[in-house]
Amino acid sequence: MSRVVVFESITLDGVIQAPGRPDEDPRDGFAHSGWATPYADDVLAKVAAEGMATTRALLFGRRTYEDFAGFWPHQTDNPFAQVLNDTPKYVVSTTLADPLGWHTATLVSGLDAVAGLRDLPGGDIVVLGSGELVRSMAARGLVDEYVLLLHPVVLGSGRRLFADGAAPTALRLENTTVTGTGVVVATYRPAA
Repeated sequence: MSRVVVFESITLDGVIQAPGRPDEDPRDGFAHSGWATPYADDVLAKVAAEGMATTRALLFGRRTYEDFAGFWPHQTDNPFAQVLNDTPKYVVSTTLADPLGWHTATLVSGLDAVAGLRDLPGGDIVVLGSGELVRSMAARGLVDEYVLLLHPVVLGSGRRLFADGAAPTALRLENTTVTGTGVVVATYRPAA
């Protein structure tokens, strides 16, 4: 049985929007894209590599899939490019159609399909970004673990991991790692 692991960069005020690149996601006038990049260090790279070592597949919502598919296939000097490009990918979307353009990407429809992916043998199914998908999955109890890269920054605006009105959920802290740049990597599992 596989676990669904949410792997997210997040600010102290809960923002997950556009952590990676300055042009990543300007929706709603968001002017802080690329906020996580200054905090990258060897410890954070090691945490990401360890997570990729147990990853069987990646799971994306439409928006994050389109962003990743437009970026990662063209990267040659990034150590994560080959892993991201070659790992099987599942995309939850009602607006995309097969065939998907990124190597090893498969379209799945709805949360029932996501629940079915958990029944497959193997390693973890890792969700990167995909805030709307994560919120929907959390509401259905489909998240087995959260790996939150808590960055020491407050942005004051942007799309958050848990929006107002999210169902109360108790989580149990499993592990923490602190990077040299002050990022706290906190691993949580549902307490129930």
